[in-house]
Amino acid sequence: MRPLQAAIVIPARLHSTRLPRKLLLAETGKPVIQHTYEAASRATKIQNICVAADSDEIADVVRRFGGHVLLTDPNHASGSDRVAEVARLWTDIDVIVNVQGDEPEISAAAIDQVVELLERDRCAVMSTLATPIRSKDKLFDPACVKVVFDQQGRALYFSRSVIPHARTWHDDLLTAEPAHFYQHIGLYAYRREFLLQIARLPRPEIEQLESLEQLRVLHAGQTILVGTIDEPSIGIDTPADYREFVTRYRS
Repeated sequence: MRPLQAAIVIPARLHSTRLPRKLLLAETGKPVIQHTYEAASRATKIQNICVAADSDEIADVVRRFGGHVLLTDPNHASGSDRVAEVARLWTDIDVIVNVQGDEPEISAAAIDQVVELLERDRCAVMSTLATPIRSKDKLFDPACVKVVFDQQGRALYFSRSVIPHARTWHDDLLTAEPAHFYQHIGLYAYRREFLLQIARLPRPEIEQLESLEQLRVLHAGQTILVGTIDEPSIGIDTPADYREFVTRYRS
């Protein structure tokens, strides 16, 4: 069986709610989108990489640092729709990896891992990652998406609530090995043909209630594989997140 041909698409939107124009912040000497592009380019299982931009301003920045960029419809409802627009052009690619533009410290090993998951199980349509939750604050934070999966690593459910829910709580649950609780990491690999179908799937009530797009895939009876890593990737959502990134970069 031939190796999968895989490519990365980085959806890049100019405006964001909590940190406007964050992808263009450049206190390190490079814009955030360039850091993300260069980090993602280190993956070894990738044949192509492209930024899916929603504006000429982002596209111009990517071109200036020598990146590959395509302008996409600015009216797309989600990042996966933007990624799918690019995927339609790549008819020779089997797997599309969606890397968020605000992940300047994305691990090349993590990207390779989501591709490897789909190489090992040709029946799964998607793969993603999770990391153990060791903090009670994070566990009970609805912004931290939790995931549970079976012994083959197939996702059972994603939720903003605590899952699994311990009937009797004690703090030792957070230090157990193997871990009881996992945070979902928003790195996705899709089989290209399935990615092109996602937008046509009905949006079930559980997706609307949780506001989690991946539940649409599970509701349709499809398989999402979940790999585990020790550390979460660190995205930039707020000014504080960016300041911390700059500090880490300079040190």
